[in-house]
Amino acid sequence: MSYPCSAAIFDLDGTLLDTLDDLAAATNATLAAYGFPVRTREEVRLFVGNGVEKLMERALPDGHATVAHLPDGSSADFGALLADFKSRYAACCEDRTRPYPGIPALLAALRDAGIPVAVVSNKFDAAVKALSAAYFGDLIPVAVGERDGVRKKPAPDTVFEALRLLGVPADGTPSPVYIGDSDVDIATAAAAGLPCISVTWGFRSRPFLTSHGASTFADSAATLGALLLGNPYSLSRETGETGETGETRGTRGTRGTLGDS
Repeated sequence: MSYPCSAAIFDLDGTLLDTLDDLAAATNATLAAYGFPVRTREEVRLFVGNGVEKLMERALPDGHATVAHLPDGSSADFGALLADFKSRYAACCEDRTRPYPGIPALLAALRDAGIPVAVVSNKFDAAVKALSAAYFGDLIPVAVGERDGVRKKPAPDTVFEALRLLGVPADGTPSPVYIGDSDVDIATAAAAGLPCISVTWGFRSRPFLTSHGASTFADSAATLGALLLGNPYSLSRETGETGETGETRGTRGTRGTLGDS
């Protein structure tokens, strides 16, 4: 049987995993430790997507990423503040993070259909591999993050590296498909020359995505499954295997330095 895509390349945060609560907790703990006002969950939602350096730069009141000017008039090296955030996030990164409903079942359906799957993210490469293994096990055989020689999205480097590891050509017929939740993902797909499916359950709203060029949307894992696998996608996979919340785990990884979001 033929399918509409030759491979499915997924973003991680906001697409497969809901990491917002843990990112917000680590952000606010770091801000409070340095005497800055904390941010709301919705503010943090808008800050994520370009890595934790940009996240913390946006979270600071002055938005200055070279020196963090403290409320008492002194200053702190931004690198020290960033390292503090990474340590705090490593300690809480699995407290409330979970797969979005239906995602583990969808990944299993893609595996069963023989469609190669990979994750690409702006987190540090080691973090992407650790979280993918912890929550999805062998459902995601290839996970690629930022590392030396591999630029962050929206550069296409992570996508091309994932396709290379999967052994899937970027210009094949049918084409690989990129799936993400943000404007960064839309730009990444365009840079890689791939069609993009924008999911609406993540960190950006449908109107925001539309304003940044999104044209194909998935409002649920079932809709996404139909786009990737063709109709009919088995809705029975949306229940039972994943439980009421859709949460499942692969082999739990150990907590380490979890880098960029």
